[in-house]
This record gives sequence, C-alpha cells and structure tokens, in this order.
Amino acid sequence: MLKKAGIFFISLLMLASLWGCSSNEKSSEEKTKVTVFAAKSLNTVLDELIVAFQEEHPDVEVIASYDSSGTLMEQIREGAECDIFFSAATKQMDQLEEEGLVVSDTRKNVVNNQVCVVTYKRSDTKVKGLDTLSLASSLAIADGSVPVGKYTRQALVNAGILPAVEDVSLITSQEISQALDGTEINECANVGAVAAAVSEGSNEAGTVYKSDTTGYEDKLEILEIVSYDLTGNVIYPIAQIENPEASDSEKNSAKDLITYLTSDSAKEVYEKYYFDTNVE
Repeated sequence: MLKKAGIFFISLLMLASLWGCSSNEKSSEEKTKVTVFAAKSLNTVLDELIVAFQEEHPDVEVIASYDSSGTLMEQIREGAECDIFFSAATKQMDQLEEEGLVVSDTRKNVVNNQVCVVTYKRSDTKVKGLDTLSLASSLAIADGSVPVGKYTRQALVNAGILPAVEDVSLITSQEISQALDGTEINECANVGAVAAAVSEGSNEAGTVYKSDTTGYEDKLEILEIVSYDLTGNVIYPIAQIENPEASDSEKNSAKDLITYLTSDSAKEVYEKYYFDTNVE
C-alpha cells in the first residue's frame, strides 16, 4: 500500500514539473516581439537601453539587428520584417518615408554625432586630422552608402581636399586615394569594421563617429573631431516601420519603445556614449 502511494506521489510531482515547463514555454512564446533595425554605431548604447526597457516591459522581447543604415534600408525595402528603424542619417529615412514605409507621425530626431579622425594608440602617426590624411600609409573609411562614409566624403569636399560633386556618396575609394597622394584606402562595410581595422593597427588612421570610440579608449586615439561646418549635422532619426505582419500589441509596443528611446532618461545614456542629444 505504501509502495503504491509512493508511486502515485512521484507521478503527481512529475506531472506538476511537466506542467510547469509547459507553462513557462507558453509564457515565453506569448511575449510580444519588436524588431529593431539600427545603425551599427548604435550597437552598444542601444543594447543598454533595450535591457532597461525590457526590465520595465517584461512581456516584450526586443530583437535588434545592427548594420550600416544603407544596408538596413535596402532590407526594409525588400520586405524584411521590421518594426522600428533607427538610422545614422536622414537620407535613408527620407527615402523610406517617400516610399510610404514609415508610419505617419512616428519619426523623431534623437541624437547628433561627430565624425572623428582616429589612429591606434602609440602609432606615432604624422596625421593630425583631415588636412594631413595624405601622410598616412593606409586609411580605413566606410563606403559611400554608409552614413559615416558619406559624411567623411562631404568633409573632404568642404575642406577642399576632394572636388565638389552632386552626390558625395558616389566618390570612390580610388578617387580619395588619388586626392591623398596615393594613400592606400581600406573601404569598409560599416563603421564598426573601420574602428576594428584601426584599433588593431591594420590601418594607420580612419574616420569613425565619436560614439564609436566608446570602449576603445585604450586602443584608439582621437586626432581630430571634425566640425559640423565640414560634415553638416549628423542626425539620427527613428521611426516606426509599416509592418503588415505585426499584431496590434506589437505595433503598440513598438510605439512604447520609441517613446522610451526618445525620453529624457534615455538621453543620459546616449550622452554617456558621446552622442550629442541637442538636436533642436
């Protein structure tokens, strides 16, 4: 009799355990998912902000994908599932808005950034900034479709190093090399690749955003912070993207996340990563 009772009790415990696992799995599956496409230069700061948002909204799972704004824009245009786009430039957001892919009245300017000329620590480079880039044996820059690559080209045009053209993003690495007396150009797919190439010493100098030097304080040295007079403002806009696959709860959560990412408390986090929150 005692043996039967023991078996019955163990069976109940196993059923309870299985029910608990099933309940947890169901709870996880029922989380509202929000997909964010964000510029590579936002990687570190946005990861921190997403964690904070999810602590306040435990029922929401935020999935972030980082790459150059140009690449992400093309993915959205091709139908990739995305709820929020956080771009490193207005050009890509403008294009999506013109094509009706941005949800009305959700677009906001969030932060400003600055282009920097950098080298690796103890490089002994003779480069001091834009005007002396020709002294570098090699230079890492993002390609023209990447915002920081476009701003770099604009700065070189405004500084008189490159000739003026209608669309600076189309200036090739070969043209830049020729303007810099043959300096070898390593054209990178995104700003993260530029920071990595210079910090590892693969290239003598490069151009990144000031925010991208966060975490590289022991590896990168800022030679010049390029003025807005040369680059223009480096505005990062955010907006909700038209996603026909999203449920009402996902759309509402996307709006909540945008509200959080543009809040005063979020500004303190952006500033910690060297972003300029004065975008008025």
